[in-house]
Amino acid sequence: MLKPTDDPSAAPLPGDEERPVGELVHELIEDGKAYARAELGLAKAIASAKADAVKVPAILFVAAFLVLQGAINVLAVGVALALVRFIGPLGAGLAAFLIFAGLSGGLAWLGVKKLQENL
Repeated sequence: MLKPTDDPSAAPLPGDEERPVGELVHELIEDGKAYARAELGLAKAIASAKADAVKVPAILFVAAFLVLQGAINVLAVGVALALVRFIGPLGAGLAAFLIFAGLSGGLAWLGVKKLQENL
């Protein structure tokens, strides 16, 4: 059976008063915002740490790529100079261009094919 409302043992304790629902919802929203800010700060810190870790190796890879590109240019000129003896300067330049353009196109085609397989 239900207790009567005027029963003193059923009254809330002084520190156990119920708060309004609006106040609880407001506190819940503020806690959610604080949690989201903390998660965003953590994600930013992780991304920043990873970017700092990759910065120097990325610079070194770009430098290595530029040196490699120079080496390929020297090789192309060497091929053209070697062919001058056999087919003349214009023919040698055209032949060297076709050789290295074909190589580049083949590598690009292979890269596109691998990218399509992986995606």
